[in-house]
Amino acid sequence: MTEKDNIKELPRLQWFPGHMKKAQRLIEENLKLVDVVIELLDARIPASSANPMLKEIIGKKPHIIVLNKSDLADAAATKRWLAYFRDRGIRAVSVDSVKGRGMKQLVREAEELARPQTEKFVNKGGRARAARCMILGIPNVGKSSLINRLAGAARAKTADKPGVTRAKQWIKIGSNLDLLDTPGILWPKFEDPAVGLKLAFTGAINDDIYDREQVTALLMDVMRRDYPERIRERFRLQGELPAGGLEFLECIGRKRGCLVKGGRIDMDKAQNIVLNEFRAGKLGLITLDEIPSDREAFPTGKGESEHASE
Repeated sequence: MTEKDNIKELPRLQWFPGHMKKAQRLIEENLKLVDVVIELLDARIPASSANPMLKEIIGKKPHIIVLNKSDLADAAATKRWLAYFRDRGIRAVSVDSVKGRGMKQLVREAEELARPQTEKFVNKGGRARAARCMILGIPNVGKSSLINRLAGAARAKTADKPGVTRAKQWIKIGSNLDLLDTPGILWPKFEDPAVGLKLAFTGAINDDIYDREQVTALLMDVMRRDYPERIRERFRLQGELPAGGLEFLECIGRKRGCLVKGGRIDMDKAQNIVLNEFRAGKLGLITLDEIPSDREAFPTGKGESEHASE
């Protein structure tokens, strides 16, 4: 069975619990309060981590794309993605919220994009105020880590699993920027199984709701196809690589000593090793999403300001 066949057989993941609906309402109710929307994407999967619901919610509000976790993505691919967005009139920056790379550029872009709104407010007789931004993104894309880096302190809760930020929080970033954090929000159904698969790879979907063995085996299929030398180097493999993902997992389990009584492979332990090391960047800098073709629609749109917030 090929990787494509396995993806076709992957159940269409649906994950839209009650707090997701609440998050959507929170975003819609507070959008009028902000000048600029900052949409945070995972630089490893810029297309797959873009919530198509946000395009309609954001409307024509000024909009910045931020490719976070760029320290885990292929640098050349990230440059291509930035060019892709800019060619379509969408402001885009890449950041590493762990080391702080790209923060100053993000703040400059946000302040500049908000200036027409803040100046219009002053021209109407209001007092000068900071630019107001809302930060949006799917769970576990790094919103809280980004805010904490910008604010210089642990103002927002962080965790390595989706669903930690539950309510809105205003955070002051310097003297010229106020940032509204919101809970991560996924869309109700992943029509393309490959999108759900990539979200599972990167940890945007809770690990408890899918077949981890199947998903991890598919990740190994992808790595074998696109990054074979990374796998060889990381797991010190010699000769021809295993043909299937499950065989790959068994091979890695043996290499790492994931053995149980009778010499059998502890597949749960092998899965944890692969997923944890992939998500931590230990398998190398990897980008899984290709630039869309001209016929493919990216699930976000250019935002132009219609109304100034006050």
